[in-house]
Amino acid sequence: MNQAARVLELLAERGHTLAVAESLTGGLVAATLVDAPGASKAFRGSVTAYATPLKEQLLGVDGTLLAERGAVDPEVALQMAAGVRDRLGADWGAATTGVAGPEPQDGQPVGTVYVAVAGPPGEAAGAAGAGKVASLRLNGGRAEIRRESVRSVLELLCELLADEHSENARAQDTEQNGGE
Repeated sequence: MNQAARVLELLAERGHTLAVAESLTGGLVAATLVDAPGASKAFRGSVTAYATPLKEQLLGVDGTLLAERGAVDPEVALQMAAGVRDRLGADWGAATTGVAGPEPQDGQPVGTVYVAVAGPPGEAAGAAGAGKVASLRLNGGRAEIRRESVRSVLELLCELLADEHSENARAQDTEQNGGE
């Protein structure tokens, strides 16, 4: 089973949904997800906010943060993930931002990428309730950097969903066995 299918399966098992915010990947994460059969059970949609001002306007990323650090920043990635989750009414949000090349951007070299996942609001910091960001330094050409960014955000999402599944299973086991 490929990563996208696994992510969608884990989401469907929980009755959860996903929304995606993309910058450097330009829709590749969404396209990868919808290639998997049954994607409509869990995938709500995506926002491709390629231009920096759209990150603020459509996803609610803090304008001061964007002005001070630029769009290629871990906190921007996390705010993109939380923003798309909230705006598209999903349980989970995922985001990609970075520099695919050929030129540096916002003082960041080509291959600098941040992928982020924001879990359901109000959950414990465990399974990404507060969110998680991965910093990547990727090599290769533009297409390779974009493909690896897609793979990385799906991998991060898969890990967090699997962690949440394990935490929920432990909690249910504890409840059924009457204590700790």
